[in-house]
Order: sequence, then C-alpha cells, then structure tokens
Amino acid sequence: MGAKSVYIDSNIFISSLIYERSERAMNSKRVLASVEKGEVAAYTSTLTWGEVVWVVRRVLGRADSVQAGAKLADYPNLRFVSTSEEIIRSAQRLLSEYQLAPRDAIHVASALSKPVDALISDDSELDIVREVRREGSHVFDPKKSKSSD
Repeated sequence: MGAKSVYIDSNIFISSLIYERSERAMNSKRVLASVEKGEVAAYTSTLTWGEVVWVVRRVLGRADSVQAGAKLADYPNLRFVSTSEEIIRSAQRLLSEYQLAPRDAIHVASALSKPVDALISDDSELDIVREVRREGSHVFDPKKSKSSD
C-alpha cells in the first residue's frame, strides 16, 4: 500500500505561521512536517498560496508574507492543483449543494480532483460535504488511511 494521499487546506499553513505556539499551530506543524518528510502525498490549491501570503501580510507584515510565499511555492513534496474551469464548475456545484463559502468550495473541488484519502482542515464546516472526508490536524496520522474526527 502506498503513502496516504491528502489535500492540505490553507488553514493548516496559516495556523502554523500565525498562531506559533498554540495547540492548533503545533498540530498543523506536525501535519506539514509529514509532508516535508514525504510520509504523505500532499496536494493543495494554487489558491492556498494567495490566501497564505494575504493573511501573513495582514498579520505579520510584508517581509514575512514574501518569505511565507517563497517557502510555500517551493514546499517539499507538495503538489499544487491549478484552479481550472473544471475546478470552478465543481466548486459552483458544491457551493450550491452545500452552501459552502466560495474559497472553501474551490478547496473541496481541488481535493476531489485528486486521489486523496482525506482533506486535512481545521474547518469543521467542511464536514457537511459527503464526497470527501475531512480530517482535523489534531487527529492527523500519516500512517492511517482512514480515521474519524
């Protein structure tokens, strides 16, 4: 059996940068360390780069946002999912069916476009989506392909 395949929501990257020593940040850092080590096959949307840079710029300043963007752009073992017309059409369906926020719909559509075992996110609002299983950072285990949150 191959490595667990996951989609990483932008909130995991943001938590690891913004909340520093909180439990949420430590859990997010543990998830990202497993990506860096290649313990999981990981995807995220190109939208994630913009969200991370924007939030870091607003909270920590321009210099930190440039550094965060550069690190994310070259993140080891992380593959970006382009926001294509197909992703947008899927996001529109998800937005209509589940009343998701637009960016959440894009993230879920991006996750659904890849063969992922779970969408790693601390956004419990995504639990409503039946097509993908959300796994919170606090329960993430790179060795388990199935777990509950």
